[in-house]
Amino acid sequence: MSTLKSFPTASRSLTLGNRERELLIKLVSYLVLSIGAFTMLVPFFWMLSTSFKEPQGIFRMPPQWIPDPLTTENYVKIWEKTNLARGFVNSMVIAVVSTTGEIFTSTLAGYAFARIRFRGRNVIFALLLSTMMIPGVVTMIPGFILFKNLGWIDTWYPLIVPLLFGSSFAIFLCRQYFATLPEELADAGKVDGANQFQIYWSIFLPQAKPIIATLAVLGFIARWNDYLGPLIYVRSTDKFPIALMLTSLNTMYERQWTLLMAGAMVALLPIIILFVALQRYFIESIALTGIKG
Repeated sequence: MSTLKSFPTASRSLTLGNRERELLIKLVSYLVLSIGAFTMLVPFFWMLSTSFKEPQGIFRMPPQWIPDPLTTENYVKIWEKTNLARGFVNSMVIAVVSTTGEIFTSTLAGYAFARIRFRGRNVIFALLLSTMMIPGVVTMIPGFILFKNLGWIDTWYPLIVPLLFGSSFAIFLCRQYFATLPEELADAGKVDGANQFQIYWSIFLPQAKPIIATLAVLGFIARWNDYLGPLIYVRSTDKFPIALMLTSLNTMYERQWTLLMAGAMVALLPIIILFVALQRYFIESIALTGIKG
C-alpha cells in the first residue's frame, strides 16, 4: 500500500521537474534574445546620441551616451547645408514606384507558379531561384554597359525599370504564400466563370495582405537605403536620393559626424513609420511562408 501511495507523489515531482525545465529553457531563450536585441540596438542609440552632440563631444573618453551639452543645432544645420527635402522626394519616388511595380509583377508571377499548371513550370522556377545565387557584383558591369547603351545614365530608369518585372526573391515568397491557400478558392472562381487573372485579382490578391506588407517593407527599405546603385548611375545632384545627399557632408578634409548622424536619423523616420504600420502583417507573413531566421 505504501508503494501505491507513493506513485501520485512521484508523478507530481516529475511534472514539477518538467515545468521547471521548461521555465529554465524560456528564461535562457529570453536572456539570449535580450542580449541579441541589445547588441543590435547599441549602434542605433549611439547614432541618436551623437546627433544631439556638439562636434567636440564625439571623441570624449569615456564615451558620453547622454550628450552634455545637448543641442538640436545639428537637425537645423542638416536642412541648411544639404538639399535634404529634394533628396527625400527623390528617394520616395524611386522607392514607391519600384516597390509598387515589384509587388504587382511578383504576386502575378507567384500566383502563376503556384496555381497554373503549364509545361516546364518547375524547370523555369528552378532557373529563377538559381539567379538568386549570382552575386550582384557579377552583373554590375554588364548592367552598366546595357544602361549606357540605352542612354539611361544620369536617370532613375536603371533603379526603377528592372524591378518593374519583379525579383526572384519576391516571386519565391509569393509562390510559397499562394501555395498555402486552399484550392477551393480557385474552384469557386472558376464556377462563377472567372478567368485566371480575375481569380488572381479578385480572390487571391485580397488574401495576400501579409505577403504584400512583407514585400512593401523589404522592398522600400532596400530602395530607400540603396547607395551603390545611385552612385553608379546618377550624376546630377538634383537627382540624388537621400543616401547620396548625406554623403555631400563628407569632404576630403572633414567628416561632419554630428550632421551625418542627424541626417541618418531623419532618413530613418519613413522606414520606422512603415514598419510600425505594417508589422502585424509582416510578422504573420513570416510565420506562414516559413522564412524565419
